[in-house]
Amino acid sequence: MVLLQTGTQLISTEMRDYPEWHLGRSDYALWYIEVDQPELIQYLDKIQTRFSDLLLPKQQRQYHITLFVCGFLQPAAKQYNDDFQIQQLQQQIKLLEALQLTAFQLEITQIDSFSSALFLQVTDRAGILAQIRQQFAQVSAEIAAPEYCPHITLGLYREAWPSDRVLQRIQQLPLKSIKIQVKKLTFGYYKAQILQGLLYPYQQIELG
Repeated sequence: MVLLQTGTQLISTEMRDYPEWHLGRSDYALWYIEVDQPELIQYLDKIQTRFSDLLLPKQQRQYHITLFVCGFLQPAAKQYNDDFQIQQLQQQIKLLEALQLTAFQLEITQIDSFSSALFLQVTDRAGILAQIRQQFAQVSAEIAAPEYCPHITLGLYREAWPSDRVLQRIQQLPLKSIKIQVKKLTFGYYKAQILQGLLYPYQQIELG
C-alpha cells in the first residue's frame, strides 16, 4: 500500500458487491488484533467524525490491526489461489505457539492516509509483528499488498478528491500518542459480500 502523495487524487470506493473478487465465496479470513481500549476507541471515533464528510458512511467493522491476510476460508480442498484451508490455520497456530509470546505493547503515533483510506499508523518498536508474520508466511503466502504497514483503518474515501484536501487536514490535527496493550491474537473473517461488514472471531490465542 502506497502512502498518499501530494498533488494526486484519492481513490473512491464504490458501495457495491464485488463478485469478480469473491467469486461466490463468503468468509474472508485474516489474523488481527482487536482494538478494545475505550480511550483509544473514543479517539478513533473523534478523528473519524472530523473526516466524515470525505469517508463512506460509518462502517460496521470493528477497529482492528490486520496482522496477516489469509484468504477465503475453505473447509475442503483449495479451488482458487486465494483460498485458505482450516488445516493451514492449525499449522499457523502451532508455529505461533512455538514463539511462546507474552503480552506486548504497540503504539499509535500519527494519522496518515493511503490513496483509498484514512488510517492511524501503528508502531511496533520490539518488532514482534514481524516475528508473527514470518511464522504465518511459512504456511501460506499472504493475500495482500507487497509491503506490510501496521495500521488501524478509519474509513474509505467516497469520492476521488485531490489528495491535498486530506493531507492539509491531517497536518492541522494535534498528534496524540497512545499505547495499545496486546493480550490476544484473533483469527476471524468477514462476509465478502458486505462492504466494511463486521469481523467474526473464529479462534483466539491468549498471550502469556
